[in-house]
Amino acid sequence: MHDSPPSAHSAISVPCSQCIPPSVQRFSIGYNRRMELIVTKFGGTALANPKRIKHVARRLVDYHSQGKQVLAVVSAMGKTTDELLGLAQQITPRPPARELDILLATGEMISMSLLAMAIETLGTRALSMTGHQAGIVTNTRHNKAQISHIKTERIKAALEEQNIVIVAGFQGTTRTGELTTLGRGGSDTSAVALAAALGARRCEIYTDVDGVYSADPRVVPRAQKLDTISYEEMLELAAAGSGVLQVRSVEFARNFAVELHCKNAFSNNPGTVIKEAGVERAIVSGIAYDDSEAKITVRGVPDALGIAATVFEAIAKANINIDMIVQNISENGHTDISFTSPAGELDRLRPVLDAQVKQLGAREYLVEESITKLSLVGAGMRTNPGVAAKMFKVLSQNGINIEMISTSAIRISVVIAAEKSQIAQRALHTAFDLDASEVFEEKLLSPEEQAAKAAKGR
Repeated sequence: MHDSPPSAHSAISVPCSQCIPPSVQRFSIGYNRRMELIVTKFGGTALANPKRIKHVARRLVDYHSQGKQVLAVVSAMGKTTDELLGLAQQITPRPPARELDILLATGEMISMSLLAMAIETLGTRALSMTGHQAGIVTNTRHNKAQISHIKTERIKAALEEQNIVIVAGFQGTTRTGELTTLGRGGSDTSAVALAAALGARRCEIYTDVDGVYSADPRVVPRAQKLDTISYEEMLELAAAGSGVLQVRSVEFARNFAVELHCKNAFSNNPGTVIKEAGVERAIVSGIAYDDSEAKITVRGVPDALGIAATVFEAIAKANINIDMIVQNISENGHTDISFTSPAGELDRLRPVLDAQVKQLGAREYLVEESITKLSLVGAGMRTNPGVAAKMFKVLSQNGINIEMISTSAIRISVVIAAEKSQIAQRALHTAFDLDASEVFEEKLLSPEEQAAKAAKGR
C-alpha cells in the first residue's frame, strides 16, 4: 500500500467527475498494511460458463495464496443481460425503469454466487456481496445511476477475515434503499470506484482480448496492442465508442490516480497499462468507432435567438444524451440542426421531437440510423498539425463522404455511412502507420459471442 495516512472515515465520498479537483487526494485503508490489495474485474465473456468461472476462481486463489487481499467485481455471465432485456421487452416495449433495474441486477448476482462457490471448492474462503451489501450508494437515476459514495466497513471486515470478496458489479442502492444499475459497462465503474475507496494502487480489468488496441482487432486485423496509454487518450477512445472500458471508470481512475491494467482473462500476457501520460506522445494512438448512434436532423427551424437552447433543454429533461451537433447556415430565416444520439433512445426521443417541431413551427425531423461515428485519438495531435487534413484526404480517396465533424484537442470524429465503416477504419489505420506486423486471430470468442459484442449498445 502507499504511504499516505489512513482515512479516519468509514465511508468515502465519490462525487461526480465534474466535481473532483485535479489534485484530489488518494484514499487509503487503515488495516493490514502488510498485505497488498488486488482489485480485479471480470467481464461477462470470462464468466460465460462454468468452465470459465472455474478458471477465474483459480486465478483469484493464486493471488490469495501469494499473501494478497483479493476483491473481484463481476459482470453477468455471457449474454445474460441481453437475455433479461429480451424477456422484459416481451412483456412490454417500455419496461418501468425501477423494475428493469431489479431484473437486470440479478445477472451479476448469479455470477458472484457461482464464482464464490468455485473458489470455495478450491479450499479458499470466499464471500459474495451485492452492490448494496458492498456499500455502493448511488443517486436516484434508474438505469444510468452514478456512484455518490461507498461504505467500506463490510468489505474491509471480510478481507481481514481472509475472504476473497466477490462483488456484483453494475449495481448499487440509493440512500432510501432503491436498487439501481450503472448503465452498460457499469461493472468497470464499480471496480475502479471500489479500488479508489479502498486505496488500491491499481485495478485489473480482465476482458477477452490482450489489452487496449490501436483499433478493434476484429475489424482491423492488423491492430496492435498498446503497452501503455494515458488516461486522457483512453477517455477519448472510450467516449468515442471503444468497448474496452466504460467512460466513467476511466474518469474515476484518473481522478483518484488508480492505474488500470487491462488484460486477457485467459492468458498471462502483460496487457495495457492506463496511467498518467509519459514524455513521448503518439500523434495518433488509436481509432474508435461507434455504430450505436443515430443521426437526427430537425429541418426548417426558425433561426431565432434561443431556439437551439429550447430544443436541447427539452431533450435533456427527458434524460437523453446527445453527442455531435451541427447547425447549418440560415436561409430565408430558417436553418437545420443535426445531432447524434444513442439509437436505443429513439423511442423516448421521438415524442420529444414531435412536440418540439410542433411548438417551434419547424418543418420536420429526419432520423438516419445507418451511421458510424469514427474517431482518431492521440495526445500528439496538439503539437502536430495536418492530422485532420490527412484523415479527410484518406476518406475522400476511399470514396467516403463525411456527414458531420467534431473535434477536441486530441480527437477528431466524423460521421459516415455505416456501410463504409470497416473500409474507413482499415484505410486510416494504415495511413497513420498503426498497422502491426502480425494479423490478429480470434482464439476465444465464438461467432455467436462476437455477434453479441457487436450488437451491444443498440
